[in-house]
Amino acid sequence: MIVFKNKKGSTKIDSLIGQGTTVTGDISFTGGLRIDGTVLGRVSASDAKNGTLVVSEKARIEGSVQCSHLIHNGAIIGPIEVTQYVELQAKARIIGDLSYKTLEMHAGAMIEGKLLYLSNGQREEVELASVATLKD
Repeated sequence: MIVFKNKKGSTKIDSLIGQGTTVTGDISFTGGLRIDGTVLGRVSASDAKNGTLVVSEKARIEGSVQCSHLIHNGAIIGPIEVTQYVELQAKARIIGDLSYKTLEMHAGAMIEGKLLYLSNGQREEVELASVATLKD
């Protein structure tokens, strides 16, 4: 077991896909999963309220992602749905739409897709113009 500390406290990591490992096929996990390798397939938490995914800067996922918490610093190609909290660290790269409830995005992180805010289970597209006016 690995314990990963972030700003929100400790996150228990139950499973690890190591660097240099490639998994082809869908993955369903419980608790916490850290990916340092490559996954070619869907990655989803079996419990929509308690599934933490940590994607390291060396990791790559080609497929959809569904979890409650995401700490991301690698590459994900595919749609992402996170029901609670997303942290996009500086080297995070996303090609696909990101649905989220709470988002923290560090300088340098990149998204090629739509940001979709989850409100009461419904997706609302975030307009970039409205984000810019919030700063003023």
